[in-house]
Amino acid sequence: MKSWPQMRLGDFGRARGGKRLPKGFEVQDEPTEHPYIRVVDMRDDGVDVQTVKFISNEAYERVQQYTISNEEIYISIAGTIGRVGMVPQSLSGANLTENAAKVGFKDSRLEPRFVMYFLRSAHGQGLIRSSIGGTSQPKLALYRIEDMKIPMPPLRTQRCIASILSAYDNLIENNLRRIKLLEESARLLYKEWFVRLRFPGHEHTRIINGVPEGWERKKLGELIELKYGKSLKEEDRIEGPYPVYGSSGIVGTHEECLVTGPGIIVGRKGNAGTVFWSPVDFFPIDTVYYVESVQSNYFLLHNLRHQNFQSSHGAVPGLNREYAHSLSIVMPPESLRDQFQELASVLYDQMHKLSTMNGKLRQARDVLLPKLMSGEIQVIPRG
Repeated sequence: MKSWPQMRLGDFGRARGGKRLPKGFEVQDEPTEHPYIRVVDMRDDGVDVQTVKFISNEAYERVQQYTISNEEIYISIAGTIGRVGMVPQSLSGANLTENAAKVGFKDSRLEPRFVMYFLRSAHGQGLIRSSIGGTSQPKLALYRIEDMKIPMPPLRTQRCIASILSAYDNLIENNLRRIKLLEESARLLYKEWFVRLRFPGHEHTRIINGVPEGWERKKLGELIELKYGKSLKEEDRIEGPYPVYGSSGIVGTHEECLVTGPGIIVGRKGNAGTVFWSPVDFFPIDTVYYVESVQSNYFLLHNLRHQNFQSSHGAVPGLNREYAHSLSIVMPPESLRDQFQELASVLYDQMHKLSTMNGKLRQARDVLLPKLMSGEIQVIPRG
């Protein structure tokens, strides 16, 4: 670390905890005016706006003082400890889980974005790890956050470093927005053709017993087999090129794959019934099912996302395979499915290119981050 002054974080800011929802209140998927940010929503690049849940007005009245603004830093302090970021403008004022803390700054000599990037660096993550207390339930105490020593280069240097790294994050965020729009286009196309039944040629197709002529009713198990994923504990994963899928989506990477892509992943335990598409070879863990590449296509992907996967699997909410295989599916003619596959492929190919680009941007940013923080790469502020 370059010989910048080391200052106690608590001398410039204050750490405050989030709040557990009162008994009887739960998070919900239905949007309200009150987002609720959990540790599971915190990713390497910040908050995943796609997974954020909401709370009711009644719940908000009980926890309204435990919100976070887009000028404060969050740190996960329990469970997965050490996730650091800042919420986007769209989530400013969101409520914060009790398993995270926020740091607000009272001194203008520190640039919040600089502190965020420092805490994401290897040095910053080392400070966080060394500050964790507890044995049976490790936790990062608020006073230990405030006791952390933060490098304090000149404010202009802080802002310059933050701006360089933010440029990468802004490109990543822009690509994520584009991916979201492409996903929405594919979803709307499926809905128009196969839910509203406004498919090409629908004007000349008779509806018989609620099904277009030439379409077939089948059981899901007649078309695909939901196969079980394989156990792969986090400590056993070796970082590599293959995404590891759990019921919440990608949960890491591994040096080996289990399934040849592309393929479909369906949540089995935890987030039962969630459905994901992997365009590449992947490793599904034992909280999910997967569909082999030869049976996977975009029509099936969207159909599964429309299925009513309500089931139970013991004490933990889960999806029973026999129940899933028994669900009904209305199959359009192969020619129509092929047309949808061709149009959807254009959208999904673009999504894959943007995701690949984001991977390269993250890699470049993560290589640059420690070099900027250590002074190996010096910055010269303009002006």
